[in-house]
Amino acid sequence: MLPVKADSWAKRFFLCLVAFFSIAPVAIAGQNNPRNSATTPGSWSGTLVSSSCNADEAFAESPECTKNVPGAKLSLYDDTNRVMYGLEPQASVTAHLGDTVTVRGTLDEGTIQMASIDLMSIGLAVGQKAPAFSVRDQSGRIQTLDTLRGTNGTVLLFFRSADW
Repeated sequence: MLPVKADSWAKRFFLCLVAFFSIAPVAIAGQNNPRNSATTPGSWSGTLVSSSCNADEAFAESPECTKNVPGAKLSLYDDTNRVMYGLEPQASVTAHLGDTVTVRGTLDEGTIQMASIDLMSIGLAVGQKAPAFSVRDQSGRIQTLDTLRGTNGTVLLFFRSADW
């Protein structure tokens, strides 16, 4: 019985070595990926918050995150992956505390060197005509802008449930 256990242990050890040497090149390649290099150009969207706030507070939408704190800089909080980025130069963001923005530039070790910043808007402007659409409602019926139009206009609200 002892030789069988030793043989089984040797097989497991060999399989672990094979798995390690199979995964190691993938991990090393990921470290050499340009997206992990010192600077990465791109765009990031989120909310401008005070750097005195952490990601958990920003996620909870703490009112403290949108207060002007002396000595604190503004950071971009990306709620998609719960990351806070430093922003430079600060002069172009100081008037936007609490706003949702898209920042374009270069990411360098957690700080975005900004080339541009744009305010994000959600939905249509007041009075703007909605585009034609067709969608199934909660009862399975097809609804369009025309089927929803009332005598005084239309208010359309989309609610994303928590169980999606």
